[in-house]
Amino acid sequence: MVVNLYRMSERRRVSPGFLPVVVMVAILTVGSGDVQAKLRPVASLITASASESSPTRTTPEESSVDQVQVIPAVFVPASTPVTGLTETDTGPMEIGTIDITTKTPIAVAPRDMSGLAGAVQQLIASSGASVGVTLVELDGADPTVWSVNGGGVFTAASTYKLAALMLEAQNIAAGKTDPNGLVCYQESDYEDGWFDDYGDGSCFTRNELARRTGTYSDNTAGHMLVRDLGGAGALNAWAASLGASNSALFDGNTTTSADLATLWLAEVQGDLGGAAAQAWLYPFLTNTRTESGIPAGVAGVTVVHKTGTLDLVDNDAALVPDGPDGAYIVVVMTDGLGGSDGWQLIAGISASVSQFEAARAAS
Repeated sequence: MVVNLYRMSERRRVSPGFLPVVVMVAILTVGSGDVQAKLRPVASLITASASESSPTRTTPEESSVDQVQVIPAVFVPASTPVTGLTETDTGPMEIGTIDITTKTPIAVAPRDMSGLAGAVQQLIASSGASVGVTLVELDGADPTVWSVNGGGVFTAASTYKLAALMLEAQNIAAGKTDPNGLVCYQESDYEDGWFDDYGDGSCFTRNELARRTGTYSDNTAGHMLVRDLGGAGALNAWAASLGASNSALFDGNTTTSADLATLWLAEVQGDLGGAAAQAWLYPFLTNTRTESGIPAGVAGVTVVHKTGTLDLVDNDAALVPDGPDGAYIVVVMTDGLGGSDGWQLIAGISASVSQFEAARAAS
């Protein structure tokens, strides 16, 4: 429709020879929705897809950038000198029209994740295991969060150590703790693991405990780190504050693939100490003593990850910084296989994700 704009009759005082300045400001807005960031806030981003196998868009299709045209106003400051004033009746006057046309929103088709879903579901079905998978794409066009049983609760095993290391890295980056400061062994810390040099009076730097916890997944070192951080209660409160609210880490020791992906996303986005924390943390989680899971599915690519294994449980929570179409996070939780069968399943899922990302990059 067309809207005619009129200025009503009024008596104005104007300087002789100076015509009135007609000012019109029109702001036309096409579409709807707020301008949103490329990724949703951490908690809502991954939780939204935790119980679904259908994709959750990190850039929702219903969100569009408002297109705004602004005609700037012209004005005469109030302090402008007024001299030789006369009265002039301008009368009713049409000053312009605005053509308002309803715009049809541009429909954006959801990403087709069926290829990945089919490949992963086939691997899960043939394994007979209980599995949870969460993928968070961080780069490329139209990055997506996708999961299968992402909210399913699994035994965390040693993946609780990923949370402990992230919190320790955050504290070190903030200057709250000294990486060379000592943490001394207590008898209650002990659990059989890679190292057997723990005893009364033995103390280790946080750097050394992080190396043992991350690279070797040593259990006693992990216990010492959790105690240094204030215990399981402090660790879980910190994780929940980031959106990982379906986990009971260390005590009870359960988690979900969505929760671990949430922690990884917070780390990657710089929310947990930024580059300083990452520079301390990532080397402890690279080229670990267990590379049979996600790294095995992306041969030749650096993977920053933490595994967990206990009886029939094998888990892997990873950041792949240099995927075929940019960085992504992938977390795989399994229960019911264990040993080489469990790692082979995780490697197969990792390979399927990598192949899907390669096809995305080529499209």
